[in-house]
Amino acid sequence: MVRELRSDHAGETGAVYIYKGINAVALWRQDAELLAFARQHGDTETEHLRLMEDWLPAARRSRLLVPWRMAGWLTGALPALFGRRAVYGTIAAVETFVDVHYQQQIDHLQQHGGPAGLLPLLLRCQADEQHHRDEAAALAGPHTPWLLRLWCAVVGSGSAAAVVLARRV
Repeated sequence: MVRELRSDHAGETGAVYIYKGINAVALWRQDAELLAFARQHGDTETEHLRLMEDWLPAARRSRLLVPWRMAGWLTGALPALFGRRAVYGTIAAVETFVDVHYQQQIDHLQQHGGPAGLLPLLLRCQADEQHHRDEAAALAGPHTPWLLRLWCAVVGSGSAAAVVLARRV
């Protein structure tokens, strides 16, 4: 489970920085709606990160936290340059990946057991991520332009690669 928690910690670190990236661009653009979205979701991700830090000692965390922060910031800031719809589509894509990632861990714990308290933590985090996904998807609207679909596919692939790497380093 240490490897999985390391990937969760790295992912929550990246998520905090996604919202920092969105926040930076929203401040620059003076977009109050996007600022509120970034702050609300960012607060949840900051809480998730704190919870993961309670479970994973510093010595066991990914040694790639600086790249995860940079990647997260860019994953938030770049779509924010293109507007709210790009941000919402990006968040929906990220959270779709995170939901599946948490579900795999939940399934493992339900089947094999694990440390007391970990399953409720993962269920809580997953529920928050599902809420973020659903809210962002609704705000993005039903029709996604092809360029945004391509970007979201890149984000999903990057998230999957980050998990594999974070488990190891």
